[in-house]
Amino acid sequence: MEDSDAAGALVALMERLRNECPWDRKQTARDLAGYLLEECYEVLDALSREDWRELEGELGDLLFQIVFLAKLGQERGAFDFASVAHRIHDKMVARHPHVFGEAAVRDADGVRVQWEELKRKEREKEGRPPSPFDGVPPALPALLKAVRLTSRAADLGFDWERDADVLVKLDEEVAEFKAELLAPGGERKERVAAEIGDLLFTVVNVARRHGVDPEAALQSTNDKFRRRFEEVARRAKAAGRDVKTTPLAELDRLWNEVKSEESPGDS
Repeated sequence: MEDSDAAGALVALMERLRNECPWDRKQTARDLAGYLLEECYEVLDALSREDWRELEGELGDLLFQIVFLAKLGQERGAFDFASVAHRIHDKMVARHPHVFGEAAVRDADGVRVQWEELKRKEREKEGRPPSPFDGVPPALPALLKAVRLTSRAADLGFDWERDADVLVKLDEEVAEFKAELLAPGGERKERVAAEIGDLLFTVVNVARRHGVDPEAALQSTNDKFRRRFEEVARRAKAAGRDVKTTPLAELDRLWNEVKSEESPGDS
């Protein structure tokens, strides 16, 4: 099946489901928001594991949500799948003048700077008030939003000059967090939360400066913790113990045992 035929078949399928399936017929854009987010995370999971066969399926699930939302837009007279495709096509052509025009850029960083400048001009043309953070969606996950905000600020010259300066800031935030956490008396939940936020924000800055995706880094640590603790629970059970009632000292011993058996790179 040709690409255009495949897209047309999917749009036709959505048309029929919307007309004939009671569940599909009752869905609203708000109903689909959760499914859309779930499919995005499943795509990211397959991508992180480089499971290309599963990625194909997850991309299909995500595409179906896009086709579904385009159908809802069509019913409201706002847009349809074709107009969505045409709009992104035209945007990409306009945002790549070094490919489709006469502009010249030296490298990927030059493309990124050009991209942001073109977006700024588009916003000015539309009469939208400028902001250094235009184009950073408020609904982004917190870690990704922190990366985008600090990257944008760095592009404008607001960044540390040396990693040593960032580490000083990190030590400062850790000290403030400890002071708030250990302060005597009073309800400190909001202040502790604020200090945790400052600490995480600084760590994200360290990651950004070294080209590390903090979300991927944390997911890797999550996976490592899960793998290790599942093995701790398995060993406790093999010894006739319930992990819930196993003394902490014994759990620590099992944890260190599991950790010591892993390869040196899995610290």
